[in-house]
Amino acid sequence: MPPVRVGTRRSTLATTQSGHVAEMIRQRLGREAVLVEVTTDGDRSQAASTSLVGSSSTGVFVSALRDALLRGEVDVAVHSLKDVPTYPAEGIVVAAVPLREDPRDVVVARDGLTLGELPVGSVVGTGSPRRAAQLHALGLGLEVVGVRGNVDTRIGKVRSGDYDAVVLARAGLSRIDRLAEVTEVLDPLQVLPAPGQGALAVECRADDELATALAVLEDVPTRAAVDAERAVLATLEGGCSAPIGALAEVVEGEDEEELWVRAVALSPDGTLSVRMSATGSPADAVGVGTRLGAEMLADGAGQLGQPGPAATTEADKVREA
Repeated sequence: MPPVRVGTRRSTLATTQSGHVAEMIRQRLGREAVLVEVTTDGDRSQAASTSLVGSSSTGVFVSALRDALLRGEVDVAVHSLKDVPTYPAEGIVVAAVPLREDPRDVVVARDGLTLGELPVGSVVGTGSPRRAAQLHALGLGLEVVGVRGNVDTRIGKVRSGDYDAVVLARAGLSRIDRLAEVTEVLDPLQVLPAPGQGALAVECRADDELATALAVLEDVPTRAAVDAERAVLATLEGGCSAPIGALAEVVEGEDEEELWVRAVALSPDGTLSVRMSATGSPADAVGVGTRLGAEMLADGAGQLGQPGPAATTEADKVREA
């Protein structure tokens, strides 16, 4: 039986993630697996020094891998789930979502500082509109600027003194053994991560027998959590251009497991936000997320796409969904 060809971007983080999936295929499917490098448009654009703020970045790292999958050049594609568009891709299925890494954001700052310890006016880099809006909302007087590039490039901006700090995903640093450089792990109560952050999407062609076989890589609670987060995102994307954060988890309830979801939509400058939460059954993850997103739209999330006045309005609600 030929080896399973696992498509990956060429970055250190991407090849590490794909290597992890390849090892899972070897162990759980009993199949040999090899990595096949594919260059994406997102990789080619990383040389730019601007951020993704204001650009159409959704799926920029995904399309080339999917094209290689459909052409039969690879059998499996591995993505960071937060990069995967919420709409389906014809002929492709997410066959598995393995156990998730810690989804929180982290700070890498000069002199071992936390965000709260940085002086007013400190320069903090991020390529994410979601992170930028939530950093502004903290009211710490930080100058939030754009940054692109891989982990080395971003942390290098701090080491060189160009920036005082950068904000990154903890999961990525964990996977490449760089957690020692983290100076603060951000509480989701302050900064909610991107929907799907920390999770991997293992895709294959819908007509491939691997679509069924790869189910052994699945972590059921992780799938329920990210399905809910992505349902919130998909619903809000239908009527909202605001930065969005969401985090869900499956917890033990009194009689059975429960799904908890928190989400926020913000104006780009962080001065306005709609923040809500919901609970429901893990078996109804998509429904819970969809209803939560709809309630956020009804509460004004669709009007947050442009900077608002210097006042914060939040709706903090927990409901049964």
